[in-house]
Amino acid sequence: MPLTRRHFLTRIGQAGGFGAAYLGMQTLGLLPTPDSAAQTIHAAPNSGNGTSVVILGAGIAGLVAAYELRALGYTVTVLEALPRTGGRNWTVRAGTEINSLDGATQTCTFDPGHYQNVGPGRLPSNHRTMLNYCQKLKVPLEVEINTSRSSKLQNDAANNARPVIQRQAINDTRGHVSELLSKCIRGGALDADLTKEDRARMIDFLHTYGPLTQSGAYIGSDRAGIAIQPGAGEIDGTLADPLSMHTLLDAAFWEGMLYEEENDWQATMFQPVGGMDTIPYAFARELGDIIHHSTPVTALHKTAQGVRVTYTQNNATHTLEADFCFCAMPLIQLRKIPADLGPAHRKVVDQCTYDGYYKIAWESRRFWEQEENIYGGLEFVAQGPSPIWLPSWGLFSDRGVLVSGYALASGTPFNKLSLDQKFAASRASVERLHPGRGHELEKPIYLGWDNIPYIEGSWISSYGPNQPQLEQPDVIDLGHRRGGTFANPGYTTLLQPDGPIYFIGDHVSYLVGWQEGAALSSLRAINMLSERVKSTRP
Repeated sequence: MPLTRRHFLTRIGQAGGFGAAYLGMQTLGLLPTPDSAAQTIHAAPNSGNGTSVVILGAGIAGLVAAYELRALGYTVTVLEALPRTGGRNWTVRAGTEINSLDGATQTCTFDPGHYQNVGPGRLPSNHRTMLNYCQKLKVPLEVEINTSRSSKLQNDAANNARPVIQRQAINDTRGHVSELLSKCIRGGALDADLTKEDRARMIDFLHTYGPLTQSGAYIGSDRAGIAIQPGAGEIDGTLADPLSMHTLLDAAFWEGMLYEEENDWQATMFQPVGGMDTIPYAFARELGDIIHHSTPVTALHKTAQGVRVTYTQNNATHTLEADFCFCAMPLIQLRKIPADLGPAHRKVVDQCTYDGYYKIAWESRRFWEQEENIYGGLEFVAQGPSPIWLPSWGLFSDRGVLVSGYALASGTPFNKLSLDQKFAASRASVERLHPGRGHELEKPIYLGWDNIPYIEGSWISSYGPNQPQLEQPDVIDLGHRRGGTFANPGYTTLLQPDGPIYFIGDHVSYLVGWQEGAALSSLRAINMLSERVKSTRP
């Protein structure tokens, strides 16, 4: 008998419950598919009464899970190895200590009110789940200026190493490409691809997009920059000379010019007022004493009734039993403890790898605003730590905190440098972009995520050998996710619970490295658990 849609959906519902059938109906076009970030919980109020869940980790995934599970009536306990809430959502301020696994200790000495998000630093407008939690928890947000046409790009191999203002690089590139394409069309090179009418329309478009002269040449434009600003009376202004296409090709500014086009980087972006960690601390205020800090988990075992977790607190060993476990620990930390995992999950935990990115932050006079009219945004250098990330908070104040270097450290020569050498390289990047201002940088802080206790990585980079290697989440595109994460056997394994153990975190989402991914993974796991609990009750 042929398999009808009705029979197909029935089987999905039998295997995965209401949530799976709901998604199946969306896939078949029988229900509208909402924004992927607008996932909701399909469970009745008080449906968790009488069921206990232990959550390992008080990062965003663990906090979202605890918040929603408790609201459904579950008995929830959160065990966090660190003395603070938030995991990789970490903001450093005056007095913050950074203790690294290599024994190095730094103490932040920023001015009062100054801060740096050493973990996540922005909330895209399409990350609706996190934005909704900020509204629900009354976390005030402000605009995060992710890009500025006034910011700079620099490459030692081009333009005599002089930095180029981003608006000039972007618009001169558009102009030269428009001129070349216009010549191709006028020369008949695209006659087989375009109709006569489309060729005419394309020429019109290029004249505006370039912009081009009537003869089809690009000679510069006010979009690219003005050497002398127009003013009153007879001061009509003077255009800046355009950069040659040869110079732009030598400079290879494409990464710095196009990063803002990535789906998760497009304006408008947001940040919490006062620091990103206001989000986890808002969760913590709601959750109260169900979060236990400085309680590293030392063992995870399955029992006939659920799970038994062993942990340490105040130099004493304790055990906790629960019906289910939501594991938000980094997988490279989970592999360090005895854990009852099935063969497939054990393989992923044992073989996965994590990237270790770093940030270097400095306090300084806001010379970029006061002298060059740059307000927020990112700048890029081709040689040395990059990008330079200018603050969006405290605009027009006297001093601020900037980042000079946010890149991969683990497995690179940079990671082998001493702390002083890393600071020197970071200072040199600012000097390349803003000559004469590198000496104004003060109070540096270095944070390498591969060297932070109980974390040891910024995000997952591979689910095992011979599996697709993931890229930096800030530049990963959906096509890579579809061909990488989703088609990855290790990733697929983590989507399913291992008995009473459910895996949550950004590594169980398409949005690797983003708080949105962590939150969505928790909501998905809650739906799965809710269906499971429901199926065991009359």
